[in-house]
Amino acid sequence: MLWIFYGLPFNHPNSTLVVTINGTGLVLELIYLSVFLLYGKSSHRKKITFCLIVEVIFLGLVAGLDFRFFHTHKSRSAFVGAFCVVFGVAMYASPLTIMYKVIKTKSVEFMPFPLSLAAFLNGICWTTYALLKFDLNILIANGIGAVLGAVQLVLYGCYLKTTPKKSKTSAAAANGEVQLQNV
Repeated sequence: MLWIFYGLPFNHPNSTLVVTINGTGLVLELIYLSVFLLYGKSSHRKKITFCLIVEVIFLGLVAGLDFRFFHTHKSRSAFVGAFCVVFGVAMYASPLTIMYKVIKTKSVEFMPFPLSLAAFLNGICWTTYALLKFDLNILIANGIGAVLGAVQLVLYGCYLKTTPKKSKTSAAAANGEVQLQNV
């Protein structure tokens, strides 16, 4: 939501692509969350609903401060952009705990390749866009994201061969299937 707010004409003019792509992502995320809230456990629904309320309140505070204290495109872009950079880097850095686990266990079973590849490609695409438009906020957040995504891919390549292969028996046990043994 912050990136959408950042790209709106009163904050950062000529950022239609930022608004449309992040708007589409928000709609898809809301659909996903709706399904989750519909079918999830009550305790999870309460937690997610609380987090969503906190997010909306936070965005409202940022918007209120933005409208109240900043009156030029440059100052508004810098103010909202700073929040976007912080949360963008946090999003890309969130797999660092998993990367630590990969190094410790010498296994990539907890770090799915498609997710690592998607993070890297997303960072590359947005970094390229930022370089073309020379948008420093998008460049910083996604440049760091591209580097962190590349580190994930290198780590994946380094530890792929040392990851233990799951047998059909252990895979079935991991999926909760009952194993019958001959006595």
